Amino acid sequence: MTHMKHEFARTVLQRIAFVALAAGLTTCATAQVTPSAATAAASATAAPTQTPPMNGIAHIAIRVQSIADSLAFYNKLGYQQAFAWTRGDVTTQSFVKINDTQYIELYPTGPTGPPRTPAPDAAQATAPAPARPPTPSTSSFTHLCFEGADLHALHDFYVAEGLTPSPVNTAQAGNLLFTMKGPQQPTFAQNIEYTQYMPGSKHTLDFGQHMSADRVADKMISVTLAMQDPAAAREYYLTKLGFKPDTKYKGLRNFLDLPGNSGEMVEIVPAASLGIVSKILLTSPDIRKSGQLLKAKGVAFTDGDTLTVTDPDGNIMEIIPQR
Repeated sequence: MTHMKHEFARTVLQRIAFVALAAGLTTCATAQVTPSAATAAASATAAPTQTPPMNGIAHIAIRVQSIADSLAFYNKLGYQQAFAWTRGDVTTQSFVKINDTQYIELYPTGPTGPPRTPAPDAAQATAPAPARPPTPSTSSFTHLCFEGADLHALHDFYVAEGLTPSPVNTAQAGNLLFTMKGPQQPTFAQNIEYTQYMPGSKHTLDFGQHMSADRVADKMISVTLAMQDPAAAREYYLTKLGFKPDTKYKGLRNFLDLPGNSGEMVEIVPAASLGIVSKILLTSPDIRKSGQLLKAKGVAFTDGDTLTVTDPDGNIMEIIPQR
C-alpha cells in the first residue's frame, strides 16, 4: 500500500511539472511572438521618415507692370512664351519657358485678387479651391512652385507632419497641383505651390518646343525667398518641408537643398535685403556666350562673380557657369 501511495504521489508531481513546463513554453512563445507582431504592426502604420523627393523648381510667379514689355525683355534673353491665358484680348497669365520643366509665370499688376485658382476637373469639382493670399497692386514676387515626383505621396507626407496643404486638384493647364501656406514674406505669408506634370497637359505637350539655342541660361537652380524672420523660415524649411543645408557652395550663401537629387535650392534672406521683387539663380553651359548674347541684344548687366540682369520691374537674374 505504501508503495502505491508513493507511485501516485510521483505521478501527480510529474503531471504538475509537465503542466508548469507547458505553461512556461507558452509564455516564452508569447513573449517571442508578441514583440515581433507589434513591431510589424508599427512598421505598417509608421509614417515615412523622409520627405518624398522633388524633381526640382517648376516655376516662379511674378506680377509685372506690362506683360508685353516683360515678354519683349525676356525674348532678348532667348526665352519664349510657351502659352498664355487670356480674357478677351487681355493676357491674364503668360508662361515664359526656361526649359521643359521650368517657367517664369507673368501676371499683370493691379488689385485683381488671387493670381490663379486652379480649375478642377469634373471628378474633383466639389473639392475646395486652394486658398490664396491677397496680392499687392505693384510689381512683386507672387509664389514659388516645386515639381513633385509623386504629388499624392508628398501631400500625404505633409498631412502626416501636421501641415494643412490644400487638396490635390487638376489645374487649368492639366497638371496636378496643391498649395500650402508658408512663412511670412514682406507683405503676406508665402504661398507655396506643388505640381506634377501630367500627360496631355499644356506643359508636357510643349516639351521640346519654345527653347531657343540663344538662351542666356538654360536652368534655374535657386530662388531667393525674402522673409520677415529668416531664422524661423529656415527652420520651417528644414524641419517641416524636409530641405537640407546645402554643401555644394560651402556656406557662401544661405542655400537649402530640395528633397531628392535635383541639386536645386532655395535661398532665404531678410525681407529688407530684397523686398517684394524676385531673385533667381540660373546656370549657363557657356558663360562667355551668355555675356556676348546680352551685349548683342543691348541688355544691361553687371559682370562680377556672376552675370546679373534686372528686368523692367526690378526682378533680378544671376547667371553662373554650369557645374
